[in-house]
Amino acid sequence: MELLSEDIVPEYARDVKHEAREFAEEHIAPNAEEYYRTGDYPWEVLEAGQDAGLVAQDIGEEYGGRGLDVVQMLAMAEEFYRADAGIALTLQLASFGAEMLEQYGTDEQKEEYLRPLAEGEQISGLAVSEPDVGSDLAGMQTTAEKDGDEYVLNGEKYWIGNGVEADWITVYVKTADTDDRYMNYSLFIVPTDSVGYDAEHIPEKMGMRASKQAHIVFDDCRVPAENLIGTEGGGFMMLADFFNHGRVVVGGHGLGLAAAAFEEAWEFVHDREEFGRHVSDFQAVQHGLADMRLEFEAARALNYRAAEKVRDYDNPGLWAAMAKTKSTEVARDNAQQGMQFHGGRSILTDRRIARVYRDVRIPVVYEGANEIQRNLVYRQSGE
Repeated sequence: MELLSEDIVPEYARDVKHEAREFAEEHIAPNAEEYYRTGDYPWEVLEAGQDAGLVAQDIGEEYGGRGLDVVQMLAMAEEFYRADAGIALTLQLASFGAEMLEQYGTDEQKEEYLRPLAEGEQISGLAVSEPDVGSDLAGMQTTAEKDGDEYVLNGEKYWIGNGVEADWITVYVKTADTDDRYMNYSLFIVPTDSVGYDAEHIPEKMGMRASKQAHIVFDDCRVPAENLIGTEGGGFMMLADFFNHGRVVVGGHGLGLAAAAFEEAWEFVHDREEFGRHVSDFQAVQHGLADMRLEFEAARALNYRAAEKVRDYDNPGLWAAMAKTKSTEVARDNAQQGMQFHGGRSILTDRRIARVYRDVRIPVVYEGANEIQRNLVYRQSGE
């Protein structure tokens, strides 16, 4: 059975999908259980991904990348996440947010900061969420005040991928306090060795344990004014556009996890016997597997359609929100059904289905909780 078939994938995205599958089979899947158990950061897998040209490659060719678009990134994501979500998240967070620098930054900024990412010499991250604010992009409280030819950052960020490991991060901060709350925010490049930057890993997570998130404190952290990305006050709009692309790729996270849950459930019920019959002989089980497959295929069709809509800037916010919501919730539901089919064995920590079950709780929340995505779907459906 081939769940992640290439027939739905545009032809130009199939080569990178094949590369991602081969890499996942060689480097991600064999190491998934160990990294889940230890919770270590998978530096060796990350470095192998950089060497293979599968990390930070949505950066343009001009700056050392391959210029992969959102459809190609989706094709890569579903392969990585089927193998293991924690390692996959580490690979995809290595340049998270750098897309905004490429789109809005100066030539000097791009040369200094993008090229090392694309060439595998550095990793970065994106700092948006805060301890008390998550989905409300216009409610963040970390500030940056202009002081001569510098900006001074104060505040906290939370759930920041690579906040400890990164060489630099893109930080979303409040630079004004006007009545237009959407024009009060800006983006800055902040090297992690800056004075006043302090980061520590957050307490251990229940899932995606191979990916590390941080709590960052900015205490009079000074950065040069030239580290401003784009224009002051333009951060909200830049970030909103970036998340349209990101949410489609997060849909790919869900597709990979949903496929993994289905594969585990299918194999288990066809191998196990109860009451003198294979578990797969019971009609209720067959219907459960049928529902898992139906919902997976519906989500995947929506996700690839959304990827092309976002790529072409055809009502991208609506399609990104629908794809992210549907695919991540199918992953959650497939994992729940897979656990039920596994019975008592589902709680054993060395079981792939147990890892998937824990991992699927996370994508329904990150890059905008699905409740927020439903708000966007409703509002933008009427526009």
